[in-house]
Amino acid sequence: MTSQTTTNGRLSKRVQEIKPSGIRRFFDLASKMENIISLGVGEPDFVTPWNVREASISSLERGFTAYSANAGIIELRREIAAYMDRRFSVQYDPEQEILVTVGASEAIDIGMRAILDEGDEVIIVEPSFVSYAPLVQMAGGVPVAVGTKIEDDFKVSAEQIEAAITPKTKVIMLSFPNNPTGTTMNAAEMHGIAALAERYDLLVFSDEIYAELSYDADHVSFASLAGMKERTILISGFSKAFAMTGWRLGFVLAPPDLLAAMLKIHQYSLMCAPTMAQYGALEALQSGMDDVERMKQSYKQRRNFVVKSFAEIGLECHIPGGAFYAFPSIASTGLSSEQFAEKLLLEERVAVVPGHVFGEGGEGHIRCSYATSMENLEQAVKRINRLLERL
Repeated sequence: MTSQTTTNGRLSKRVQEIKPSGIRRFFDLASKMENIISLGVGEPDFVTPWNVREASISSLERGFTAYSANAGIIELRREIAAYMDRRFSVQYDPEQEILVTVGASEAIDIGMRAILDEGDEVIIVEPSFVSYAPLVQMAGGVPVAVGTKIEDDFKVSAEQIEAAITPKTKVIMLSFPNNPTGTTMNAAEMHGIAALAERYDLLVFSDEIYAELSYDADHVSFASLAGMKERTILISGFSKAFAMTGWRLGFVLAPPDLLAAMLKIHQYSLMCAPTMAQYGALEALQSGMDDVERMKQSYKQRRNFVVKSFAEIGLECHIPGGAFYAFPSIASTGLSSEQFAEKLLLEERVAVVPGHVFGEGGEGHIRCSYATSMENLEQAVKRINRLLERL
């Protein structure tokens, strides 16, 4: 028996069909090279604010090292409820509608597993975060891509989504501000999608992890639309806006019946989120919004620089309304996104993510995270321009 046969016999077909993360591939390559400027992994370059770290340290010193309630410490759930009401005008019951998770990714995972049966279809607006389709597949569902284009600022229309709906459709997956495009949605643009959810009796997963990093207009939560709270599984967390990626802390908000199902999976698979991280998150919500605003303004300055600089060197790039990514087109080079990213890494020591890893609609683009210093961004643009001149 060959090793390949042995592997195939040991692994589930479902897992074998899932490809490794394309983001991690380039990150791992870059980690082995010197003089690299990384615009790859989507992670704030700020350290978690000191008062948040201090609150977590204090919880350890006070001996808060046991399991918390499965759903999370009640103080944090109450603070999340107050925060969502204050910032986004949506009201949730901390006892029955809020679950603290190990990152926003866990929230998506258990949400899909809680509601999908074998063969149920999930419409995913692409380009999209790399984990959405695999998490649907691992829950037994079928991802159905709806592509967007740079000429439309990567915005999706209700008509596009409706064309993809079939009798097997159960979920519409939305992400805004979007990773990788930075595209945002306003209330008017969301109303058409909300009407579809109502008409076809669909659920909506709304990944709003970048909500606080909206630069040109206030974020509007999908759950705040009339009639949508009962149809929405709202995902958010602390990684991006609060610079807490390594803390692995997110939360999910949903109607009581859906949340109870997710809590059941969470109980058996993870028990609870880390207790000391929850106390840090509590402090972040209570007194960290000034830090969030400071970081947001810095990102906005970098966004403006990157978009302007890409235009000056001949790369078409729409203006991202949020998150901390630019998604320029490299179609004019004649290279695929994979080829361009590899040449840029090997020849100019700049790490970016090829757009195709975010779905077919991402081909012809690269994702550049501007969550790094202005010095790095200025140098990265010079290096990218050198490659373009040779091409």
